Amino acid sequence: MNNRALYQNDSASAADYVQPEYLKDLQLIRLQKEVKLAFENVELFRGRMEERGLTPEDVKTLADIRKLPFTTKSDLRDTYPFGLLASPMEKVVRLHASSGTTGKQIVVAYTQEDIKVWAEVVRRALACCGLYKNDIIQVSYGYGLFTGGLGAHYGVEALGATVVPTSGGNTQRQITVMQDFGVTAICCTPSYFNFIIEKAQEQGIDLRKLPIRVGVFGAEPWTDQMRRRIEEASGIKAFDIYGLSEIIGPGVAIECEEQNGLHIFEDHFYPEIIDPDSGEVLPDGELGELVLTTLTKQAMPMIRYRTRDLTRIIAEPCACGRTIRRIARISSRSDDMFIIRGVNVFPSQIEAALLSVEGTSPHYNIVLYTENGMDNIEVDVEVTEGLFSDRVREMETLHQKINRAIESTIGLRVRVKLVAPQTIQRSEGKARRVIDHRNK
Repeated sequence: MNNRALYQNDSASAADYVQPEYLKDLQLIRLQKEVKLAFENVELFRGRMEERGLTPEDVKTLADIRKLPFTTKSDLRDTYPFGLLASPMEKVVRLHASSGTTGKQIVVAYTQEDIKVWAEVVRRALACCGLYKNDIIQVSYGYGLFTGGLGAHYGVEALGATVVPTSGGNTQRQITVMQDFGVTAICCTPSYFNFIIEKAQEQGIDLRKLPIRVGVFGAEPWTDQMRRRIEEASGIKAFDIYGLSEIIGPGVAIECEEQNGLHIFEDHFYPEIIDPDSGEVLPDGELGELVLTTLTKQAMPMIRYRTRDLTRIIAEPCACGRTIRRIARISSRSDDMFIIRGVNVFPSQIEAALLSVEGTSPHYNIVLYTENGMDNIEVDVEVTEGLFSDRVREMETLHQKINRAIESTIGLRVRVKLVAPQTIQRSEGKARRVIDHRNK
């Protein structure tokens, strides 16, 4: 049986364990088809290829992907709403959009085949977390234009499990459903699950005594320190899922039960790591910006999409036995970085420092401000109920510990402000940690 026939007959799960030489064969076949589709139907891509004197026939090996032009988020905004479509609208069965923080929203499209692929990769992702058809899975990502809710929903159904589509918000009802329905897993943002933990504790509900055993968390960067807080407080095992609307939505990569990097579904998404400044491809193991190429997307193929997410490829075999490669957990983005007095600072660094100090909570804000012509950082952090009291000496000790932890992590002294419990705004979706009040 030739390689093409082999892949047509393999199950989705078998693709997680495929031999590398077969995978490369499949990737090349699919890459050539994807480039041809984009070249023939997307004016922006075709123009950039012609500027380089390239045609789809120039992609003869996987290494030739480096010849192809990058795609960026601004390309989707500049061609809003349908300028990057490669399929006629009559074949488009779904539109999603991300609001973003500035400019026009990002619109993404799906054919029926795209929806099937999406359900397949999310199904495989959930299986990586040890979930099965007998699980009851609560989807607390927002439904609607955001890809999280429906993406997870279709994956749960493809797994054959029971889906509970609670969407985001109405936290009291979320907890009630979790109790009454015997929910065994939840999909949401890590910041929202922290809020659920907090509300449950206020009501005297111990999540560790409920059937829930797995959390599938994504849509925002989070640290290993945050994972430990979640697992200790709820008794679940917390998994990191990765995806982005421009590629497909959730289901691009996920941790397995080893929790040692995220397996990327390379048969559908081809990964590269580049130097963010030069654009040069870096070897496996080096930290850089993740670039993804869709290999099976029909409605809106993305060729060498610059994610701005910083990670590295882990090429070593995983103890779980899957042969698809992993990427290291993404805790920062190149465009999340801010520069204070010449020092590059990522929000994830501050989170890791905060959560290393006993007595803090996972609720905090990073406030950037200008004083006397100089940019500065203030970190507002909630302390736990037990510490927020009139015990001034304990509060002063905690303040000093946080200051030292942050300074040793980022190399800068910052202003730390301890605030009372429940004073930092909670998020039912993606948490907004950084508030920028600097003079611009």
